Amino acid sequence: MSNYTLIRSFLIALVLIIMNGCDQPREAESVSMPVGETPQVLPDDPFIVVLGTIQDAGSPQIGCNAACCRDLFADPDVERMRTSLGLIDPNSGRSYLFEATPDIGSQLHLLQKYSKLRSPLPDGIFLTHAHIGHYSGLQFLGKEAINATETRVYGMPRMIQYLNNNGPWEQLVTNNNIQLQPILSDSTLILSQNLTVTPLLVPHRDEYSETVGYMISGPEKTALFIPDIDKWDRWERSIVDLIKEVDIAFLDATFYHGDEIQVRDISQIPHPFIEESMELFKGLSAEDKSKVNFIHFNHTNPVLNLNSIQYQTVLGNGFSIAQLNDVTPL
Repeated sequence: MSNYTLIRSFLIALVLIIMNGCDQPREAESVSMPVGETPQVLPDDPFIVVLGTIQDAGSPQIGCNAACCRDLFADPDVERMRTSLGLIDPNSGRSYLFEATPDIGSQLHLLQKYSKLRSPLPDGIFLTHAHIGHYSGLQFLGKEAINATETRVYGMPRMIQYLNNNGPWEQLVTNNNIQLQPILSDSTLILSQNLTVTPLLVPHRDEYSETVGYMISGPEKTALFIPDIDKWDRWERSIVDLIKEVDIAFLDATFYHGDEIQVRDISQIPHPFIEESMELFKGLSAEDKSKVNFIHFNHTNPVLNLNSIQYQTVLGNGFSIAQLNDVTPL
């Protein structure tokens, strides 16, 4: 083989590695997160169920030909859905959805399965912000799909304004498919006698709306849900203090480290790397560390591979990785 051929083969291989953009070697290919069975006995009081754990663009992701996507495209049994939580209150017979993702059809099916309620639609949908993985599922409430009637959609002022003034979302309003419910940061919404939700404004790329996380409080426990934030040190609140205050925290873990993306400037899509979060949280007690459930994983995130060193490192440091169908009593 000539030197030219060797050099050409090397360059082609290098370009393919860069274009693939997934930080997972072939011998440690991505595997689906385990999908647990619905528990035979569900809590009698309010509880949260994880309905998805993946970042906005999904996994496998469009245009990805790397090992972390290739085998998933070929696997019909893959069950990875965008980040979403279900909130169920058996006492009042109500259910709520956090985020309207592109996977809303499957997620509402799961929510109905857990709630054991007749209606395929929840009593309300809470939105965090106007990025595609968090609100675009609203389109399936329109006349082309389920043609919902006045499903309550909770959002911050700019989020509400955006939905009111831009198509196709405004059509959902004029057709009474959705009923917009404005909320304010740090203003607690009472859902029932023992269930409240409080939005918390967080710094993020707010092109069309603000971004919030949520405190979800039940009769005995409180959960924190922050699927998207730029960096912890850009927030006026202390995430470390908040972890100590709550019983479980679902936190943004889009990327594991800063070298994960090869084809884009990662500084333009800031998120707290899991490595950064673990360093920030290392002073927490073992009890407080166990509250942290990382969520909202990019398709490149090596923790999606349960056999990876990174996955084991997270668990070894005392933290958890959110899984589809996880149930948390409140």
